[in-house]
Amino acid sequence: MAIIGYARVSTTGQSLDAQLAALSTCDKVFQEKVSGAKDDRPQLRLMLEFVREGDSVVVTKLDRLARNTRHLLEIAEFLANKKVALKIQNLGIDTGTPTGKLMLTMVGAIATFERELMLERQAEGIAIAKSKGKYKGRAPTAMSKKAEVAALLAQNVHKSEIAKRLGISLSSVQRASLRQS
Repeated sequence: MAIIGYARVSTTGQSLDAQLAALSTCDKVFQEKVSGAKDDRPQLRLMLEFVREGDSVVVTKLDRLARNTRHLLEIAEFLANKKVALKIQNLGIDTGTPTGKLMLTMVGAIATFERELMLERQAEGIAIAKSKGKYKGRAPTAMSKKAEVAALLAQNVHKSEIAKRLGISLSSVQRASLRQS
């Protein structure tokens, strides 16, 4: 019956220190620096394989564990099938209890709802900024240099040299050359 912690931050510039301090009483802590939106989180996968019946998995916050409600419920169900409890410190949730299971489902749904509202507001803000001419969109890509790529290709300059001269990637040079045909 081990207490297993899981800590995650989204970028390498962020620190795990606060989470690790909060998980200091755990027998083992799996930690990683990878976006929560990514499907491939090696330490999460290892932690899920590592836990055994009777163990508890502890995270400091819900968003450190799952990408969305569906992902959260998948993880919770996987742990439940292994007879492993999930504890979320900042919410006081323990899926070892019926109330904890209910709260986990409700909180996950609310978190997803809030994220969707935020994305909707962001899209509305961008639309307003575009209508006022204040939103220019993404900076031009390497495709804006396709005329220069074509000219250098016509001079038989090697693609890797073109990439170097124009400050773009080799794959961008290749895409631009394909679009010339």
